[in-house]
Amino acid sequence: MPHDLSLIATVAFGFGIAMVLGLLATKLHMPPLVGYLVAGIVVGPHSPGFVADVGLASQLAEIGVMLLMFGVGLHFSLEDLMAVRRIAVPGALVQIVAAVLLGMGVSWFWGWGLGGSLVFGLCLSVASTVVLLRALEAKNLLKSVNGQIAVGWLIVQDLVMVLVLVLLPPLAGVLSATPGTGADVVAPTHDLWSSVGLTLLKVAAFVALMLVVGRRVLPRLLWWVAHTGSRELFTLSVVAVAVGVAYGSSKLFDVSFALGAFFAGMMMRESEFSHRAADESLPLRDAFAVLFFVSVGMLFDPSVVWQQPFKLLAVVLVILVGTPLVAITIVLLFRYPFNTALTVGASLAQIGEFSFILAGMGVALGLMPPEGQSLVLAGALISIALNVSLFAAIDPIRRWLLARSEFARRLELRDDPLSELPMSTDPRLLSKQVVLVGYGRVGRRIARSLSEHHIPYVVAEENRELVDSLRKQGVPAVSGDAQTPEVLIQAHVTRAAMLVIAIPDAVNVRQMVEIARQLNPDIHIVLRTHNEEEAELLQKDTQGTVFLGEHELARGMTEHVLKQLLPSPARGH
Repeated sequence: MPHDLSLIATVAFGFGIAMVLGLLATKLHMPPLVGYLVAGIVVGPHSPGFVADVGLASQLAEIGVMLLMFGVGLHFSLEDLMAVRRIAVPGALVQIVAAVLLGMGVSWFWGWGLGGSLVFGLCLSVASTVVLLRALEAKNLLKSVNGQIAVGWLIVQDLVMVLVLVLLPPLAGVLSATPGTGADVVAPTHDLWSSVGLTLLKVAAFVALMLVVGRRVLPRLLWWVAHTGSRELFTLSVVAVAVGVAYGSSKLFDVSFALGAFFAGMMMRESEFSHRAADESLPLRDAFAVLFFVSVGMLFDPSVVWQQPFKLLAVVLVILVGTPLVAITIVLLFRYPFNTALTVGASLAQIGEFSFILAGMGVALGLMPPEGQSLVLAGALISIALNVSLFAAIDPIRRWLLARSEFARRLELRDDPLSELPMSTDPRLLSKQVVLVGYGRVGRRIARSLSEHHIPYVVAEENRELVDSLRKQGVPAVSGDAQTPEVLIQAHVTRAAMLVIAIPDAVNVRQMVEIARQLNPDIHIVLRTHNEEEAELLQKDTQGTVFLGEHELARGMTEHVLKQLLPSPARGH
């Protein structure tokens, strides 16, 4: 084949086979990502038939990494992380350390050196943001407290891995365990620390430049381009910034493409057009992400499955059993319910894009043998394929545990000061009050209006940190899932005038309403939803007042238009 056609052939075969296998994976109720990885195996050098250009695929994969990390930066919300920081930050750090130790333990048993074991453990410690977000969206959990904790947990993981990507190259010399692995001579200690110090100094200079200059320039650039009215120019500017900042940061500051693109996305988030930037760049990000996963699959040697089955089994057990158990234990120690613990555990029971990047870097630096990269890829394939089933098993596992384990029931129903209203709560606030389920953006506004009109209310909220904060402000609040009778009883729903469910959770709303009506048949129910068909069903099933987001927005805008355009009664006279 002529050299000038190899790029076209690589892209054509990569996209074509990925499309077919991605569709097949979807039909089998697995994430399309599994199909993309298998497509890479099909066109890779370890399988018969057409072999794509590995070098070109690697360069296309670098663009995929840039755009993936740019997307992570665009969606990185410090506010969301701060809302769950008390559990997400320590939980993620402890879980990473535990998973790294598990990975190091099994690889050390195989005779690997310190560097290879450390990189291998790191690969097994970080879950895929792409897989998690899609799984939470499919289960309608993204905006729930459980989803926020899981996403916050992964944000901490991502930040740690970004730091690892920065520090791994200068530390490669001291981490090389044996001669012949890429660093036969370990650098003197002072050289090592000077190298690490110089790397951190360059990273600090890059971060400072982005915070001082990028934070002002990039959002303003988006504003200028958006006001031209050209959609293609806007999309071009977003992609140019992502790739340009990533490339420039690598050349000028010796930081990774991934870190540069991540900070470009973070700075873009400061713009009022950040949501549009995310939407406009999404098709291109998805396309290059497909090529990234295809290129990763090309590096996978399937022979590891039958040549090293016990090693692969150990990898799968660390990912599917070890890491989730550690995460579940941490969440339970923070006194969250089983439902939250199992959701976080299922969220972390897979590995993805950061694992691939780390594995590739580990092999390139001579720290980890190619066999390790194949084991990581095989573990990723298996864990991602099973992740949907794990999410589906959360409720059955929870019910099974609570039905058969006295210890599980004690954990679920243990004494918790935040699950009961304080004895000092003013009794006047617990009669004819509003029970407000959910204290998110909608619930917070409702609570503010109730306070302004001196209407008593009690908040029922799953986020323990929010409940603790509300109590310090003197607001009656209980922690827990309002679909359980205990939480509504603690909120004194039996004496309430109204139950306002401010969370868009159509699945559990019916159970909340049913419990509330059993405890208080005369209570008035107010619900919210974003779906017209769902609104009709809720209205019929709950006999409550249902507010549809689009209808209320249209009503508010119409009232404003009429108020501005129609003459007032005073003017008519």
